Order: sequence, then C-alpha cells, then structure tokens
Amino acid sequence: MKILLAEDDTIVAHQLTLTLETAGHEVTHVGDGEQGEARASAAEFDVLIVDRMMPKRDGLTMVSNLRSQGVNTPVLILSALGQVDDRVAGLRAGGDDYLTKPYAQTELLARVEALARRSTVQATETSSSVGDLSLDRLSRKAERSGEEIILQPREYRLLDYLMRHSGQLVTRTMLLENVWELNFDPQTNVIDVHVSRLRSKIDKGFDKPLLHTVRGKGYRLEALPD
Repeated sequence: MKILLAEDDTIVAHQLTLTLETAGHEVTHVGDGEQGEARASAAEFDVLIVDRMMPKRDGLTMVSNLRSQGVNTPVLILSALGQVDDRVAGLRAGGDDYLTKPYAQTELLARVEALARRSTVQATETSSSVGDLSLDRLSRKAERSGEEIILQPREYRLLDYLMRHSGQLVTRTMLLENVWELNFDPQTNVIDVHVSRLRSKIDKGFDKPLLHTVRGKGYRLEALPD
C-alpha cells in the first residue's frame, strides 16, 4: 500500500515508518498539516495516517478540507486526546478511524490494513440502484429520477452502505462499525443527524420515501410496492 503519514514528531514518524515499511508498505512522510493536505490532494494514496495536533494546520482541519475537496482516501487519526468527544470530533471531521496514543504498533498496522481492505472491497461494485435512486461510485454521483443529489463525504458513505444493503435492516451498530469505523457507541446523535440529512436529500419532494426507520432497530433503504 501507498501510505501518507502526516506526523510532526520525528521520533514517532520514524518508528511508524519503520513498522509500515517492514510490513511491505510504501510510506511518504510530511511534518505538518499543510504539507499533508497538499500531498493527499495531489497524489493517490491507499490510506492517510494523520496526527491530530500538527503545526501550520491541525489534523482535523486537514482531513475536513480534503473531504470538502472530494478526497475520500481512508483516514486514521492519531491523537493523545482520547475522550469520547475527542473521538467524535475526529470522525465528524471526516476521519474513518481514531487511535489514541499510546498505542501498540501492531494495532496501528492492523487498523491501517483493515481500512485499506474495506476500501478495496467497497470499490468492486461501481453502481447501485434502489427504485429511481441511483449511485455511481466511479463519478461519486447520486441521482433520483435524473435529479442530481449533492452529498457531503459522510452522507455519501452512509448512502453507499445503505444501498449495498438495500432491503435489509441496517442497525446502528452496523453503521457505527462500517460507516464511522467505530467499535464503541459514542452516545451521541451523530447517526440520527446524518440519517436525517440524507433522508431530506433523497426523499424530500418525491412521492415515495425510500429511507425508512425501523423503530428501535435501525434503518432500511427500500422501494416499497404501491
């Protein structure tokens, strides 16, 4: 894999680079968020590893800017800040996983490989449709009845996952693990907020709703018969 490491601590960066290169990966290291954003937006990487606190541009701003530019490379955020609110902030900025310092090198390596593996699997199907709603993964364009739907990066990931599981019950736990890459419940309404935003974009103004809430269980994306 090609990995971009944005880390200002040279000792930590050296250790991470050694671990990743020993595992067979190619690592490009930058020492601040400004360089990290420039490199990530200009070249193809399989995974970005981003330290939260960096000079010139902090990691969360870097990731948020990349997402707004349409760069959807999987991101692992590293931080000494480990409270629930800190992790939620990292995920809301566009991170896919969040690892608190100190951490085991083997755990970091496993998380990086899991992110890349998931990204590869999700890239195999280039399009999906549910009723008159369609998603083209090559152009990252969603449409309903020929009308383009503008999605933020997290909304895109949420719709992508729901469409891959259309007609099935998708629980909050499934969304936390597969859209937010969390193995814990942050005890916030982050899922409800994003589902509400997505529903307003794909259902508002159309006769038949597609995104249904299964009370107490989760959600289902489905075109119900008349």
